[in-house]
Amino acid sequence: MRARVKLLDVYSGRFSIVINEKDAQKARLHPEDLIKLETGKKTIYGDVVISSMVKEGEIGISRDILRVHNFSEGEMVTILPAGTPESVRYIKKKMHGGKLRKVEIEAIIKDIVDRKLRDIEISSFVTSLEINGLDMDEIAALTIAMAETGDMLDIDRKPIMDVHSIGGVPGNKTNILVVPIVAAAGLTIPKTSSRAITSAAGTADVVEVLTDVTLSLDEIKRIVEKIGACLVWGGALNLAPADDLTIKAERTLSIDPTGLMLASIMSKKYAMGSQYVLIDIPAGKGVKVESVEAARSLARDFIELGKRLGQYVEVAITYGGQPVGHTVGPALEAREALRTLMTGKGPGSLVEKATGLAGILLEMGGVAPQGMGKKMAREILESGKAYEKMREIIEEQGGNPDVKPEEIPVGDKTYTFTAPASGYITLINNRAITGIARAAGAPEDKGAGLELHVKVGEKVKEGEALFTIHADSEARLEQAIVYARRAEPVRIEGMVLQRIGNI
Repeated sequence: MRARVKLLDVYSGRFSIVINEKDAQKARLHPEDLIKLETGKKTIYGDVVISSMVKEGEIGISRDILRVHNFSEGEMVTILPAGTPESVRYIKKKMHGGKLRKVEIEAIIKDIVDRKLRDIEISSFVTSLEINGLDMDEIAALTIAMAETGDMLDIDRKPIMDVHSIGGVPGNKTNILVVPIVAAAGLTIPKTSSRAITSAAGTADVVEVLTDVTLSLDEIKRIVEKIGACLVWGGALNLAPADDLTIKAERTLSIDPTGLMLASIMSKKYAMGSQYVLIDIPAGKGVKVESVEAARSLARDFIELGKRLGQYVEVAITYGGQPVGHTVGPALEAREALRTLMTGKGPGSLVEKATGLAGILLEMGGVAPQGMGKKMAREILESGKAYEKMREIIEEQGGNPDVKPEEIPVGDKTYTFTAPASGYITLINNRAITGIARAAGAPEDKGAGLELHVKVGEKVKEGEALFTIHADSEARLEQAIVYARRAEPVRIEGMVLQRIGNI
């Protein structure tokens, strides 16, 4: 079947190809059938959508496709049924508990990237990994396949360092300090970060308050070879493109298979050419990994995977029992991180974690003697060298290097919760804090979030401030207040926790 292209100003969330009902009947096509379009040397795959948005003889191309492929209005294309890809058979094999060979994993990932697999087939693959798992041979093959189906970055400055936190702790703006500290010591650290998925702010959301994070690979290469570092959003790049599509299925199903998580993280490090990788695994109540034992097991997997990829990997198991620093939300965290870089001083949890992680990287990169990395990292922070490097990063990425923390706007609609009784802070609930900040509008509303006035172990008196919610609108503020009243984000108890009588 031949048809004329009509460009549609719609997003569907998938590769949708819109066909008129009469044309669909003639070609015996049904909704969500997989078809391929051929034009010259280009072949693309997409799902059938039957609609009157196009006339007979026309084919509608959605914005989702146009972001990746170029088509012109009125261009003639050939439409053919795509059939069932061979990779579906491999997915069924995994669903039945079989071990996948390298070539089978490569076929699945290539078909995901080429859009030959539909959402339901990708979801089936992700579910099979959650139920049956992957061994290290499969994880290594999956990691390399995910990296090599996308772009690869080749930076001339060596060695290349990288750091990644598996997340879960609110307020974790640590890498905004780690990256400039490491770069100020002369090492190369091209840092790609994610936006928030379930948190109140990803590193990219926070850095975007200060400068542009949506850069091309060529721009990243230029900046990193000039100043040794960058802080950018990985989603703007074609790094491990299958990852975005599997993450979509994970979100929908609320699952996160361990093998896929390992491949997702390490494929991007592999694509960036990272040689030395530090993985931060926060452990504690209310985060992804709640016990130190589970963190150690995951650490061994990261280290083994690194060996198979030719990367040197170390893991830091960090305290994840409460938020890092005193702020949660993009603009509030940007203020706190920038203030800490400018003064060399900040909340103990932020400075301790940042200098601890940076210190490990300095030792891994050979610029600090063993056991002296943290001391060197703290000296770089306190001397102002890290702040000067951060100014360079901000300027090279298109931001204002002279921006001051107080000039960063935050939500002006506020409400402060106070202590209902005197006592000690025995718990700050990570999930509740994240929920409040998101209810207030974070991360989409950059100024939304909350400021913590207390930390675990501190003594408070009745009526003292516990935390302040910031929002850009009264409606969002009210929503966050209601959430906070239900969630018990901060627990206050006396020194006597429980009394048990003689039974």
